[in-house]
Amino acid sequence: MTATLLPAPTAVDPPTGWGRLRLVLVLGALIALGPLTIDMYLPALPTIADDLGTTSAAVQLTLTGTLAGLALGQLLVGPLSDTFGRRRPLLVGVGVHVLASLLCLVAPNIGVLGGLRVLQGFGAAAAAVVTMAIVRDLFVGRAAATLFSRLMLVLGVAPVLAPTIGGEVLRFTSWRGVFVVLAVLGLTLVVVAAVALPETLPEVRRRPLGVRTTMRTYRGLLRDRTFLGLVLVAGLSMAGLFGYVAGSSFVFQEEFGLNQQQFGLLFGAGALFLIGATQLNAALLRRFEPRVLLPFGLALGTAAGATLLVLTTTHTGGIVGVVAPLWTVLFAVGLVMPNAPALALARHGAAAGTASALLGAIQMGTGAIVSPLVGVLGNDAVAMGAVMTGGAAAALAVLLIVVRPWTLSDLED
Repeated sequence: MTATLLPAPTAVDPPTGWGRLRLVLVLGALIALGPLTIDMYLPALPTIADDLGTTSAAVQLTLTGTLAGLALGQLLVGPLSDTFGRRRPLLVGVGVHVLASLLCLVAPNIGVLGGLRVLQGFGAAAAAVVTMAIVRDLFVGRAAATLFSRLMLVLGVAPVLAPTIGGEVLRFTSWRGVFVVLAVLGLTLVVVAAVALPETLPEVRRRPLGVRTTMRTYRGLLRDRTFLGLVLVAGLSMAGLFGYVAGSSFVFQEEFGLNQQQFGLLFGAGALFLIGATQLNAALLRRFEPRVLLPFGLALGTAAGATLLVLTTTHTGGIVGVVAPLWTVLFAVGLVMPNAPALALARHGAAAGTASALLGAIQMGTGAIVSPLVGVLGNDAVAMGAVMTGGAAAALAVLLIVVRPWTLSDLED
């Protein structure tokens, strides 16, 4: 498949002013559904293990199931959105999420809960992939990277609020009450999307539905070395974030003795560094290309991750020795998250849904692999630090060896 850096024709003009702000808010709320689904029940993981009579590693597998559902769901929804438009797959997918959330209320054991979490992630995948595709329908280059940065501001509210909300819900009800909140959220998003989100893929740009057509498109994407490298960079850099998500509740509650509410506040404070970096990125894009900011973010993340691993291995600095480099890694991820997708999707505007699906699936698939790895390595600060460092270092290596950012052309608005 021949890569192009030219904007594809759009169904509607790119919005400006209030219309652009409304688009950011709606898309941000939709893309936040996945992280909210992942993060809101983090404070309840130890409680779920006790209530269902299982191990912490088994409970962490329900997180893996959610990520696997998000990955597989995007691979299906992406091509469907290139065929039927963006709105219909989105509404159906979020509806599936609502149904799965309600069924989680009556899950009798960890096996059923894990299966329902896969379905829940599958439904949330529609929101993730369609949001990315809509951005590519309307914007390219620096404009797309800037909008991704703004979306990360809205998306950043999810990890800030989710564990805190989950912790507060647990004060008044059991862990099952978390899924009531997720069901209500999903239903609200269905209504908002139906009313406020326009169709951005015109009939003339839709692709025929079929297994051969879909496989041909995926094959073309996978043959684009630069695109594949950027997708791997995005996925590996997210490994640090997922390592933090999977291990943080056990590290801070069991190793350092924080309660559920204290953990929620600490988790939210870390997310502020992620948010701050995405907004700094939007300002930096006025002077620097995404291909310049991306390697800087990965180098910073690798250095901070190595510091985290050294401090945790030597038991130096206590909780401060964990939190300080940890928040620096999150800051670095915030510089990577908007730029890697913008560079990757700029190359394949004609198949934005499928390209977004592959990007999101590899990110979530990486998370599905990483999440149990933290538990296997010991579920402590050292295990979390090792996974976060490894992800950042591997992403930097792929960027330098496969993508070679100095060979990329500047992206025009």
